[in-house]
Amino acid sequence: MRVRSSSKLLAFSFLATVGVAGCAAEPDTGADSTGADDTAAAAAAPESAPLRRGCGTIEPTESQKDAIEQYVSSHVQQGYAVTGGTIPVYWHVINQGAGIANGDIPASQITDSINVLNAAYASTGWQFNLVSTDRTTNAAWYTMGYGTAAETQAKTALRLGGKNALNVYSANIGGGLLGWATFPSSYASRPSDDGVVILYSSVPGGTAVPYNEGDTLTHEAGHWLGLYHTFQGGCAKNGTSGGDLVADTPAEKSSAFGCPVGRDTCATIAGLDPILNFMDYTDDNCMNQFSPGQDARIDAQFTAYRN
Repeated sequence: MRVRSSSKLLAFSFLATVGVAGCAAEPDTGADSTGADDTAAAAAAPESAPLRRGCGTIEPTESQKDAIEQYVSSHVQQGYAVTGGTIPVYWHVINQGAGIANGDIPASQITDSINVLNAAYASTGWQFNLVSTDRTTNAAWYTMGYGTAAETQAKTALRLGGKNALNVYSANIGGGLLGWATFPSSYASRPSDDGVVILYSSVPGGTAVPYNEGDTLTHEAGHWLGLYHTFQGGCAKNGTSGGDLVADTPAEKSSAFGCPVGRDTCATIAGLDPILNFMDYTDDNCMNQFSPGQDARIDAQFTAYRN
């Protein structure tokens, strides 16, 4: 792993500021800022038309967010920060029988998923290595929803590796969601819950058009590495003291869908909406970038919680 020396830490220190708003649904809806609201909002949607990418499974409370940012800042300022490396990946295929139609995706789609993931994170210095793939036929787990007993049972039985290992669970998840993830700060209290859950048809070549090029995993891995949505805080984002805690992602009133080039929902604030960013909700073929500020945040979160 690459390590950043203390002489370069000042460039990051502005990111570790208090007051982060949580990993929310669209900020202009007034919805509570939890992944559960993503599920509720999408509940009426058909499984063939997932509405949005999920959010962090264990959302920090308002009282915890300040402490999390201070904790990360203190660890980074001790004189080092990991700035890249290889993350082991354990893939758990949960299906209801043989064949792609039953969620039993082939090894080729998993390989393609890891390739997409590595291409997306190439500029950050972080890469992903598939260590193993296992397959489980379980009808209850196959349709597990966010925060359900089925999710808990599946993860408790299947999770592998330590806090630095990305566990991916692919299934026909409910609620019209494409996926959800846990944040780094959640690992210490609930290690067995740690990981990313994705809709099996969102992998490259899947049927969840236009979310079938593998970037649901890219997006959820971003949450797992500590990133919030680009639209966090809406137009109220204030530099690095609010919103997604990243200074170089422009403020955005609400999540973007499709690929609305030139969208500017916060006209009084400099910068067009970051619709190309992996942490928005745009189509897979629209998103293609992380910002340097997001890279720095990933480094710090990994240093504090997963190193």
